[in-house]
Amino acid sequence: MVYYSDDKITIRDLAETDPEVFAEGERAQGWDSDGSNLKKRLEDAAAGRAVCLAADICGEPAGYVSVYPKYEHGAFAGRLPMIVDFAVLEKFRRRGVGEKLMDAAEKVAAEFADEVGLGVGLHSGYGSAQRMYVKRGYVPDGSGVWYQNKVCGEYESCCNDDDLVLYLSKKLGGRP
Repeated sequence: MVYYSDDKITIRDLAETDPEVFAEGERAQGWDSDGSNLKKRLEDAAAGRAVCLAADICGEPAGYVSVYPKYEHGAFAGRLPMIVDFAVLEKFRRRGVGEKLMDAAEKVAAEFADEVGLGVGLHSGYGSAQRMYVKRGYVPDGSGVWYQNKVCGEYESCCNDDDLVLYLSKKLGGRP
């Protein structure tokens, strides 16, 4: 299915061939990637648990995101649809790909609820995403930071790795 298309950017369903293509692109930019995250997303989509989107620029895969109508982890477990595993390859950033992916993801989420949640990592590698989410109107849920899928208590030690997350939510325009 195509969710958006113009003369440069297309937002479509994630395809079976995408995990390896994205893993190759992520490895080229220095990330430790084997595509297993996207293979899991495709399995969830096939089982009806997720809607997985990919973005192309001029036919070349550029980014991806998934929407889980009933996500069972984190601050919004079982309460809100969640936007999960958002990424745009570095060579395609600052071209509107992330905005179009998020527009499509929010439209999908609005089919299930009037609000959507997401979690964002706190180290500098997530800086672009943090800024984009705030600019799009996402606000922290107030539960503080989470580490390894549980609230990190006051004065509790944790590691500033990919498992340190702040949960944010956004009111959507309402269901059609």
